[in-house]
Amino acid sequence: MTALDTAVDMRTTLGSAPIPSPVLTASGCSAFGGELEPFVDLTAIGAVVTKSVQLRPRSGRATPRMAETPSGMLNSIGLQGPGIDGLLAEELPWLAERGVRAFVSIAGTRVEDFAELAERLRGVPGVLGLEVNISCPNVESRGEVFACDPVAASDVVSAVRAAADPAHPVYAKLSPDVTDIVSVARAVSEAGADGLSMINTLLGLVIDPDTMRPVLGGVTGGLSGPAIRPVALRCVWQVHQALPEVPILGMGGIRTGLDALQFVLAGASAVSVGTAVFNDPSAVARVHDELAVALGERGFASLAEAVGYAHR
Repeated sequence: MTALDTAVDMRTTLGSAPIPSPVLTASGCSAFGGELEPFVDLTAIGAVVTKSVQLRPRSGRATPRMAETPSGMLNSIGLQGPGIDGLLAEELPWLAERGVRAFVSIAGTRVEDFAELAERLRGVPGVLGLEVNISCPNVESRGEVFACDPVAASDVVSAVRAAADPAHPVYAKLSPDVTDIVSVARAVSEAGADGLSMINTLLGLVIDPDTMRPVLGGVTGGLSGPAIRPVALRCVWQVHQALPEVPILGMGGIRTGLDALQFVLAGASAVSVGTAVFNDPSAVARVHDELAVALGERGFASLAEAVGYAHR
């Protein structure tokens, strides 16, 4: 910790839930937090955002599942995970025993799946809130992704908000693969979302010039890492400009405190660090420290003073 870190008030909130740090993990990149425990004090970060959990266990998509790309990576994991029973029996108790805040990412293929998951997480120790991963195919609408349709997205969020513990803030995770992200943001906010997680990965593809076939077993995958940061920042900027009262958890290629600062200035009141942990498991704590220094150097006494500052 630096002298500047102690001088800057880094506290923020997720919805109405207070957290000591604005830096969280990002869903999918560090499983359920255990992998980072040797490198980071998990009780000091904002929260561990879990891998997206579904009602039943999933083995995921065919391999290969990951491919490196310029300034980023593609993943096609396919929401592999233990299902809600495994999460409740093993992962969440492990986090709760250590006093770690869990922001649980939930996913499904029907509106009812999301609602049931929210219901089962009511009152579970250590659960801070829910991140609703609506970038999943809606099987009842020809596989269309919920997040790409304002009506479908709002249906999911409305059902989750009705079923969830009233104390749990509900954040909708938005996809950048839309023509107008503000319309989706507005729809889910009106449906009861307490905040927005922005952005999910961009859909991408890479072809091996030797085999002349797609590298990933699932053909397409989600692009993450620094390559998507300008897109993520644009989305955060547009949504904060249109909906300044809606809290935003910003993400997309954050590697340093200065990267995080850009998201804060654009309108995010907290950030998630994901792909960076693959080559630096301590990235979440390091980004917190670097962000605190960057804020102090620019004369901010608190994180809150800097949120949306670039719009002034």
